[in-house]
Amino acid sequence: MQRVVITGMGIWSCLGTTLEEVRQSLYDGKSGIVLSQERVDAGFRSPFTANVPRPDLKPFIGRNQRQFMPEEAQYAYMATKDALEAARLDMDYIDQHEVGIIYGNDSVAEATMIALDKFRNAGSTAACGSGAIFQSMNSTVTMNLACLFHLKGINLTASAACASGSQSIGLGTLLIRNGLQECVVCGGAQEANMYGVASFDGIQSFALRDDNDATKASRPFDRDRNGLVPGGGAATVILESYESAVRRGAPILAEIVGWGFSGNGDHISTPNVAGPARSLELCLKDANVNPRDIGYVNAHATSTKIGDAREAMAIAQAFGDYKVPVTSTKSQTGHEMWMAGASEIIYSMLMMKNGFIAGNVNFENPDEETSCINVLGETKEIHFDQFLSNSFGFGGTNSTLIVKNL
Repeated sequence: MQRVVITGMGIWSCLGTTLEEVRQSLYDGKSGIVLSQERVDAGFRSPFTANVPRPDLKPFIGRNQRQFMPEEAQYAYMATKDALEAARLDMDYIDQHEVGIIYGNDSVAEATMIALDKFRNAGSTAACGSGAIFQSMNSTVTMNLACLFHLKGINLTASAACASGSQSIGLGTLLIRNGLQECVVCGGAQEANMYGVASFDGIQSFALRDDNDATKASRPFDRDRNGLVPGGGAATVILESYESAVRRGAPILAEIVGWGFSGNGDHISTPNVAGPARSLELCLKDANVNPRDIGYVNAHATSTKIGDAREAMAIAQAFGDYKVPVTSTKSQTGHEMWMAGASEIIYSMLMMKNGFIAGNVNFENPDEETSCINVLGETKEIHFDQFLSNSFGFGGTNSTLIVKNL
């Protein structure tokens, strides 16, 4: 059984587009959430969204290649470029070795809508353009990145709702552990435009505030939470066998020591306690660690009434009388959806490497259900060497990862 380590990270998010920018934002409790007048004018019930900058790919990719890339693939390119550089994986090495990719993505709304509008307006399928089909597939991120970075190993999209990014890392870990791959690019990407989340808003899933204060809209575990805030971007982690990383002289940042997963087998949108609790317990078993060895839990908590409460109960069940520190970085970023499981590994890594836990912004009062766990409302300087990260999604898909500092 091969050990699996992280040798590089890259991110493009509302908290920053470099690891240092993101680290500082986390420490400072900075919110990346804004009020969008565009969404108000379009008819959204909730005006809040994460403010994700659009990258300029012109210095890196030619026009012919860019036509195949929707918004989320552009974010993923920037995150992956930085992650490969950090891992010291240059094109010469990649061209001579089998490097794979498993990336989380579960929708491509805007690109699909634009292509269909062109077709309807013109009355001809030719109006869609030659890049439309490649932009509109769920696998658009992996197909674009695999071609641009010459990745010749596994080429797979993890489509598991809001657990997609985490499941991609779990699957990459599984392949490397069993000797089927030496190195896999893993991550998650989410389009940040309003079209991808319009139906979410339509079912009243998003946060509202009478004072329209965007920075206070996302409040995981807080008594007054009333919905999530949509976000987006991309996050990439380079997974590699320990032996390969040592052989290359690569920077070894941490080890993936546990992966647990489960299905609720229940309601399509309402989570239960049993499924998430089983994911946590299986992850702890897979890692062969005592719950008290976990120094921090990055919760999935999205700022919804039922979801946060059920996760709090699952954490309490898995950790017993040990009050492990818990926060949800979604209080700063909103819900990054298909990206979240990967970005939250990076957020937690930045905390672990720099000796702090970012506070759960806007956590002012627990309610009866969330008071059973130890939610940190403010940033604390704490040393820890292992963390656990939860990601849960529609349809009852659950994924939990444990990462150990090296």
